[in-house]
Amino acid sequence: MTTGYKDTLMIRDIHFADRPRERMTRQGASSLSNQELVAILLRTGSREESVLVLANKLLSEFDKIQDLRDVTIEELTAVKGVGDAKAVQIMAAAELGKRIYSVAQDGRYVIKSPEDAAAYLMTDMSKLTQEHFVVLFLNVKNEVLHKQTIFIGSLNSSIVHPREIFREAVKRSAASLVVAHNHPSGNATPSPEDIEVTKRLAEAGELMGIDLLDHIIIGDQRFISLKEKGYM
Repeated sequence: MTTGYKDTLMIRDIHFADRPRERMTRQGASSLSNQELVAILLRTGSREESVLVLANKLLSEFDKIQDLRDVTIEELTAVKGVGDAKAVQIMAAAELGKRIYSVAQDGRYVIKSPEDAAAYLMTDMSKLTQEHFVVLFLNVKNEVLHKQTIFIGSLNSSIVHPREIFREAVKRSAASLVVAHNHPSGNATPSPEDIEVTKRLAEAGELMGIDLLDHIIIGDQRFISLKEKGYM
């Protein structure tokens, strides 16, 4: 005879040291995988599957974790084992994340490191299916004055011309700038064209007196700083 015992305590079949909630308490949320974070939101599995298996099955329905930002209750409950209650929990977490991010962008964001620049751009750029070349224009305090997509398409030096970028920098009275683009493949490794564009923009910045602080390449929830790699 089947009872609700397995359904409510499924997470206990995981060794204590490996339970997501205990690991989050001891090591912090950043130590958990996407699967483990979703498992915490789901709380329990189904009669047939543990909560981690159910979390993995749910994530496999989406191309990227960012797709959960705008997920519908119908899409979630279409996954066997995810009922209305679990779906609402996931949607509430996604909405809270969007609101937190929105509030953070209301004030001027300060960029002190490549990690700051990547954090500012990652949510929007890592989910794009085409390459976008974006420029952040900063003031003397390294606060973001303006963000602008300069072009969409494959990166090469003939398309990314310093003239357009530095014209906008002068218009915004920017003291410095950070450029970034995404690799839809998810692999953030810089190409020869990426390096060439970076050097060209850095040289133009020296002439204009507007420093190029970094070129960030965004992959699938990862990034590479060309400054840290020594290309500028």
